[in-house]
Parts: sequence; structure tokens; C-alpha cells
Amino acid sequence: MYVCLCKGVTDRRIREAVRGGARSMHQLKDQLGVCSQCGRCACSAKRVLKEAKAEMRNADDAALAA
Repeated sequence: MYVCLCKGVTDRRIREAVRGGARSMHQLKDQLGVCSQCGRCACSAKRVLKEAKAEMRNADDAALAA
């Protein structure tokens, strides 16, 4: 799904950025340009960032438990 129409950023690209090391909205803005134009994507981008970080933590926890 598109999160930022101004920059053409999808939730998949945000998740990829998180897997690549992005951990903050500032880093997403620098890497992908989200929230750098009209700002309407801020809430959605933050939600996807939070979800992606939780997915990373869950994957790390599962790897440690194995």
C-alpha cells in the first residue's frame, strides 16, 4: 500500500528500510523522503515503522528461542 503519495513510498519500502537499519522517522525521511512534502503520510508512516520494528523484535526473539 502507498504510504506517501508525494514520494511514491510504499509500506514495503518502509519495512525494507527498517530491515536495512532505519529506526526513526528522521532516518526514513532521509532514506525515502517520507514526510518531506505535504506531511499527510506522517501517521501512516509512523504506524508502519512501529509495526516493522515490532516484527524485527519478534523475529529476533524467535531466533534466540530456537
